[in-house]
Amino acid sequence: MKNYLLGIDVGTQSLRVGIFDLQGKSLAFSSKSYETYYPHVSWAEQNPMDWWACAKVCTREVLKKADISPDDIAGISIDTFSCTVLPVDENGTPLHNAVIWMDIRAVKEAEEITATGHPYLKYAGDWVSPEWMIPKALWFKRHKPDIYKKSAKFIECTDWMTYKLTGKWTLSLDHIASKWNYVKSEGGFPQDLMEKVGLEDLMEKWPKEIKALGEYVGGLTKQAAEELGLKEGTPVAQGGIDAHLGMIGLGAVETGDMALIMGSSTCHMALSPIPVFGSGVWGPFDEAIIPGNWVMEGGQTSTGSIVKWFKDNFAYKEEEEARQKGVSVYTLLDEKAAQIPAGSEGLVLLDYFQGNRSPLRDPKARGAIWGLGLKHRGEHILRAIYEGTAYGTRFILEALKEKNFTVEKIYAGGGGAQSKLWLKIHADVCQTPIILTEDTESMALGAAMCAAVGAGIYKDFKEAAKNMVKVKTKIMPDLANKDAYDFYFDKYKRTYEHLKDLMHEMYERA
Repeated sequence: MKNYLLGIDVGTQSLRVGIFDLQGKSLAFSSKSYETYYPHVSWAEQNPMDWWACAKVCTREVLKKADISPDDIAGISIDTFSCTVLPVDENGTPLHNAVIWMDIRAVKEAEEITATGHPYLKYAGDWVSPEWMIPKALWFKRHKPDIYKKSAKFIECTDWMTYKLTGKWTLSLDHIASKWNYVKSEGGFPQDLMEKVGLEDLMEKWPKEIKALGEYVGGLTKQAAEELGLKEGTPVAQGGIDAHLGMIGLGAVETGDMALIMGSSTCHMALSPIPVFGSGVWGPFDEAIIPGNWVMEGGQTSTGSIVKWFKDNFAYKEEEEARQKGVSVYTLLDEKAAQIPAGSEGLVLLDYFQGNRSPLRDPKARGAIWGLGLKHRGEHILRAIYEGTAYGTRFILEALKEKNFTVEKIYAGGGGAQSKLWLKIHADVCQTPIILTEDTESMALGAAMCAAVGAGIYKDFKEAAKNMVKVKTKIMPDLANKDAYDFYFDKYKRTYEHLKDLMHEMYERA
């Protein structure tokens, strides 16, 4: 029996490949980073060939680390960041860099689409984000018409990677239900909406075959097998959005559960047996993840990316100190920030460095920090970053609660879940228990679970979760910090109200 599963996790900053056994235990990981390019303010692009180059290196390396044969791999699947629009020719060759999720150049197009008031928009929180497929495709048609006309396919990272693995063009139901305005219960794509905004030809550029998460796509091609160091014909299952597979990988599949996927951005995933409208978060998305369930998705555009920004620009002394001590600079920074009391001694930070995804839904918002005094040091600012991002999560929880959807426990995963301080601050700010599973690499595990379902090892995700996800510990909120965080959370919300107009003026100026 083939005893191992391979998950490919295409993240914003790097690609990771993990090998898991059938009980969800990770054997080995390999990762390799790639560049993000920022041609203009609020733009962000990547070269798709970098993803595949990293996949080739990491897959071979992880097999070597795990000391297993390619013959032992029972199945493969992928998770990728969403809202990454890529025009390619008929052979899958990129015609332009991929415009990734954090790119919000299509603000005007998104506003025009939202202004149509199309009935499908209620399934997207009554608005269309500039991160999504349709507004970005419209931007290409208007601003790069030659590339739009020449493109045979307009796809996302998941679609392109699936094609590289199998030679087959498919659409992930997960992506299209969440980010392409596809509503299964209403009949599919809103063709009349696309005609109204001048994209009547866009559907011709989309693959026709739609696959649900974990559905078998095909066997690994000979060329892909040779390049990756794997066996030709190895089953490949349909993958999807990294945060959504992270939810599966955390086992947060019951009503009242929320998956908190902490990466460069933070996604807040919850399942509901009934649609919840008007909450200010994305959704309800129709059967995007698990049949019979609606997906509610809150999100913060910038979280881990702000922590990295701080480390890259202001922690030179700590990086040298960490090298001398032989520890991670993030570990050292957390030790120092943990000494600062709740509230960072009077600092309030807005985490809107790339706009607010929810519940304000304001792509023109920007980051801010105030309350600074000469006593404040770097560790104060880092703690304020942790607290500001936790306030953003609480803001989303309260927006859902106003619509009678209450989150009872939070399952945390992603790279940010490795920071015990950040998790403790989230528990205290939100006054909600944080649950950690054995493997914090929940997105890669979710991809492995897709592979397990696609290969027929488990019949569905609930059976896969029962066998592959194990709870490790629970972080309980500290009531002693409740009053302080209630006070600062109020200031967090009011700061945006006071700065909103100034932010918008600055956005237009930039």
